[in-house]
Amino acid sequence: MCAARIWIKNPLAVFLPEQLDGRGGLVIEDSRISEILPLGASPSQPCDNVVDARDHVVLPGLINAHHHFYQTLTRAWLPVVNQPLFPWLKTLYPVWARLTPEALHLASQVAMAELLQSGCTTVSDHHYLFPQGMEQSLDVQVEVVQQLGMRALLTRGSMNLGEEQGGLPPQHTIQDADTILQDSLRLIQRYHQRHDGAQIQIGLAPCSPFSVTTDLMREIARQAQQHDVRLHTHLGETLDEEAFCQQTFGMRTVDYLEHVGWLSDRTWLAHGIHFNDDEIKRLGAAGTGICHCPVSNMRLASGICPTVELEAAGAPVGLGVDGSASNDASNLMYEARQALYLQRLRYGAQQITPQRVLRWATAGSARLLGRRDIGELAVGKQADLALFKLDELRFSGSHDPLSALILCGAERADKVMVGGEWRVSDGEIIGLDSETLMVKHRAAARALIAGM
Repeated sequence: MCAARIWIKNPLAVFLPEQLDGRGGLVIEDSRISEILPLGASPSQPCDNVVDARDHVVLPGLINAHHHFYQTLTRAWLPVVNQPLFPWLKTLYPVWARLTPEALHLASQVAMAELLQSGCTTVSDHHYLFPQGMEQSLDVQVEVVQQLGMRALLTRGSMNLGEEQGGLPPQHTIQDADTILQDSLRLIQRYHQRHDGAQIQIGLAPCSPFSVTTDLMREIARQAQQHDVRLHTHLGETLDEEAFCQQTFGMRTVDYLEHVGWLSDRTWLAHGIHFNDDEIKRLGAAGTGICHCPVSNMRLASGICPTVELEAAGAPVGLGVDGSASNDASNLMYEARQALYLQRLRYGAQQITPQRVLRWATAGSARLLGRRDIGELAVGKQADLALFKLDELRFSGSHDPLSALILCGAERADKVMVGGEWRVSDGEIIGLDSETLMVKHRAAARALIAGM
């Protein structure tokens, strides 16, 4: 018997690349998928563990391509419940500036645990707040990634354009450019893994055009190219941002992106709503990716991402939950369902299918993060899986299992595997005391709002 071989046997349904028959299941060997079996087939060699998946729908591990973990501490805060982006940010910046390493640790645990339970195996966080005492923020996040056993592309965000220089954030939330560049280099050298199956990677992510100087945008683009890491920022999210770019730089957002050396396939953008036809063509020609964040875009009334045109132009499209203060959830299955319905309002039912939305949440997001080893179930890919049951009332009477996940609102996976290791079993995260975590997290959230 070959050690470390697992057969996920005869699933109820499995989400595979087109024309592959996986009704016999998947064989996992060490950290990778070694076989995909058609109906009636058996593994080529004996397996030491067989998982009867007759009641499970098997998906590739979902991939969240944009988040702000720390914002789980300010969910559903009444003063910003009904505000659009700019006043929402202005109200929250002073609260977030009181963040502590302990609070960030708890916030990151809650965000990642919620994602993991929703079937998400890889996350990207955009952390751009480094007030005094928070200089080691990404180091804190690395510890949580390792604890939960997920994969992460942690982006070193930055803000150096404060209110006194015409930017949006208050002065005590920004850093100088040299500090930002030096810490970015430190994080790349210490944590960035380049091999297949990498658990932790680092990207560079100035927050937005209204919080970062042009010079810093250019320097970070050069640093990312020199060290071969990804670039990320918010762009095209609101009309206020468009007006800011016109007034401050004398150009539209995509012109500005090209002006600072960011219009490339190294870059992916959060939101990407307010682009005209020519800009969409330019983004597609450059291979610049877009992370669609439907719930945040609806919550803040920002608009609808033109996903179909972007994909047709050649721009990769993925999904992200965004921060949990403009979404109030960190659940990628919930996000996929909302993406389906929001995009159908724009494009109709026939173009936006459950399968297309699931591709955004898996292979599409993998492209945004520059990963070729995850995002789909195929031989040689990493064994990142999410298994869902359809045994709740919400699924009773459903007929197509894959469609039911989206249409009936699956929100919690029964089992989740990352790199051949089970991280969720019977809907619970292995080794995590969720009740104690929530008690501590709620206390930290109250303290942050109270200013303690």
